[in-house]
Amino acid sequence: MWKTVKRLLFPDASPDDAERPSAGLWGESQAERALRQKGYSILGRRVRVGRRDELDLVARDGEVLVFVEVKTRKAETFGRPATAVNHAKRHYLSRAAVRYLKQLRQPPDAFRFDVVEVIGTADAPAPLIRHIENAFPLDRCYRVP
Repeated sequence: MWKTVKRLLFPDASPDDAERPSAGLWGESQAERALRQKGYSILGRRVRVGRRDELDLVARDGEVLVFVEVKTRKAETFGRPATAVNHAKRHYLSRAAVRYLKQLRQPPDAFRFDVVEVIGTADAPAPLIRHIENAFPLDRCYRVP
C-alpha cells in the first residue's frame, strides 16, 4: 500500500528510492569511517539498550569508552546539527549509556559523550564531518554503576 501511496504522492521518485539507505544510516557510516581514521575502535553500531534507548555508535578511544551521537543534515540552513542534541536528547543518551555500562562485566574507568556532525548527502562528493569530543556530561539525575 505504501508503494502505491508513494507513487501517487511522489510520481518523480525513482523505484529504487526505498532501497537506498536512509540519511541517518549513511551519516553513521561516514562518522564511523572518520572515527576509525582517527584511531578509534568501533565496538557497536545502533546499540539497543532497553526498549526505547539506542546509541548510534559505541567506540573506544584508548582506554576511554565513547558514546557517539551522530547528527546528519543535508545543509546547515537551520543551524548546526549538534544543536539538535538538546536537554531531552542528552537525558535519553545518558540513560542509555548507564544501561549499557550496567551490562558490562567490568565498567571502564572513564567514558564520555561525543557528537559527530555529518553535513552532506550520499550523492555529494564529500561530506563535511565535525567531531565534537566530550560534547556534554552525564545527566545529573543518573549515577555511574
